[in-house]
Amino acid sequence: MANFILILLIIFMVLALGSLLVGVFAMGKGGDFNRKNSNKLMRYRVLFQGLAVACFVLYLLAR
Repeated sequence: MANFILILLIIFMVLALGSLLVGVFAMGKGGDFNRKNSNKLMRYRVLFQGLAVACFVLYLLAR
């Protein structure tokens, strides 16, 4: 069970990092993509970070 939670934790961490990088590069570049998607990307980042923290806590409890 702990290994499954660890895999989920890694996936959520990578998703959070990916959405952060795409959002930062979009803000740096500006333009139409930034206006349409920057807020959505940052919301996804917060969601993925929250899921990663929850998985981390579950992983600690499982160990």
